[in-house]
Amino acid sequence: MTDTPECPICTMPEPLISADGFECGTCGHEWMDEPDDGIGEVRDVNGNLLADGDDVTIVKNLKLDGKTGGIKIGTKVKSIRLVAGDHPIKGKVGGRSILIIADKVKKA
Repeated sequence: MTDTPECPICTMPEPLISADGFECGTCGHEWMDEPDDGIGEVRDVNGNLLADGDDVTIVKNLKLDGKTGGIKIGTKVKSIRLVAGDHPIKGKVGGRSILIIADKVKKA
C-alpha cells in the first residue's frame, strides 16, 4: 500500500493522482507532488551516512583542474553540503569550492 498524502485544505485521504501532482476529489484542490532532490543516501568510504554540515577528511590525494598539487590526504573539509549528481559532496578547501566523490572521504 502506498503512502498518499491527505488534501492540505480539507484533509480528505486518498486524493486523485494526476501526472504532475494530486487533486482532491472532494474539494477540487490541486497540489504538486513533493519534489525529489535526487540526492538519496550518501555514504563515506567506511559506510557512514553523511549529512549536510558534517566534517569530512580526504582519504586519497585528489587532483584539481588548473591547479598543481591538488588536495593532500588528511585535509579536513568542514560543513559539507550534499548535492545531486555524480560528485555528491560540495565543500571548500583553501577558499576554493570543490565537488568530491563520496568514496574519497571519511567522516571526521
